[in-house]
Amino acid sequence: MLLEVRNLHVGYGDATAVWDVSFDVAEGSITTVIGPNGAGKSTMINAIAGLLPYRLGTIRVDGADMAGVPPHGYCERGIALIPEGRRLFTTMTVEENLDIGCYRPYARARRAATLQSVYERFPVLKERRAQPAGHLSGGQQQMVAIGRALMACPRLMLFDEPSLGLAPSIVDKMFEIIRDIRNEGVAVLLVEQNVQKSMEIADAACVLEHGRIVTAGRPADLLVQPHIQQAYLGIN
Repeated sequence: MLLEVRNLHVGYGDATAVWDVSFDVAEGSITTVIGPNGAGKSTMINAIAGLLPYRLGTIRVDGADMAGVPPHGYCERGIALIPEGRRLFTTMTVEENLDIGCYRPYARARRAATLQSVYERFPVLKERRAQPAGHLSGGQQQMVAIGRALMACPRLMLFDEPSLGLAPSIVDKMFEIIRDIRNEGVAVLLVEQNVQKSMEIADAACVLEHGRIVTAGRPADLLVQPHIQQAYLGIN
């Protein structure tokens, strides 16, 4: 198993936001985590990315315990985060933003080939590679954020609300891109409020509510549960 999360507790100060969360992400698969605003999804994914310390529990990558590993060590293990809101350096060019993703030696040695691959996937970024990233549309900025993560040559990509604030036509394209990345052998952990779209491309799903996983399983099985239909799909 590529990623194993067991009994994870994460919080801020004295407040615990994620309680006793456990799930796996297999190699070359998509696992989606859905839930309402404030459920703890971003807190959870930031802990798995190494950006937040966790109080209790275990995160393992390829069986190796990540306890005590510094944030850059998560990248060294092949984990890349596409954060909520993209978090680009808006005054830097598109290509400069992409270059930030390949600072580790393994990725730096493959920069030219990976950059070509990113530009083939996102031709508009090649056209605008010398422009400041802040001048791009929201959808194009999301492409830069994904491209930056791909420049790290990751084995596991963590997507935090990738469709947030995007036009419906761009949202469809974004989910196609995530599915294509999985089909190329990269595992994906997808935190997303667009339940229908995320379930369509996922191999496994978890529902996070009030910081706890309340149900998990195959997307097709979860979509027929009355609670999921009522709370997330608007079906009464």
